[in-house]
Amino acid sequence: MPNERSKSNGSQTFMSETKSYPYATFLDIKFPALTLVDVPSLVKACNDKWYNQTLCKVNDSVVRLGVMEGEYHWHKHDRDDEFFFVLEGHFFIDLEDRSVDLGPQEGFVVPKGLVHRTRAPERAVILMVENAGIVPTGDAG
Repeated sequence: MPNERSKSNGSQTFMSETKSYPYATFLDIKFPALTLVDVPSLVKACNDKWYNQTLCKVNDSVVRLGVMEGEYHWHKHDRDDEFFFVLEGHFFIDLEDRSVDLGPQEGFVVPKGLVHRTRAPERAVILMVENAGIVPTGDAG
C-alpha cells in the first residue's frame, strides 16, 4: 500500500493514501468524558455511504460509530485488533478464507495482522473498538 497521510479540514480528519478513499472518517473525539454519547442523533444526521466517527476515548482505545453501506477495501492492521458490534442492519466481515455474517447485537474481533474487508449490503450501524492510534484504512506494506 502507498504511504498514508492524515488530512485535516477544520474539525474533520480524513485518512487517505495516494489513492483517495470515498469514506467520511472523523478521528476527533466527539464526546469527551462525562458527556452523554448521543448515537441516534449522529445516525439520523448521516448522509454518507461510509461514515466513521470517533465517539469517545476509553484508556488507550477509542469507540467509533460506523454508518455504512457498500464495501470497504481489503486491508490489515499489523499491531491492532479491531472489534465490530452491529447495532442495526446486516454487516459482513470478509476474511481470506471465509465471511462472517453479523446481525444486530452480534460482534466479532478481527485479530491484528489479518487481512480483511467489511461490507454492508444495505445501511448498517455499527460500533468499533480499537486502539486510539490505529490507521482506519490499514497499515502500509
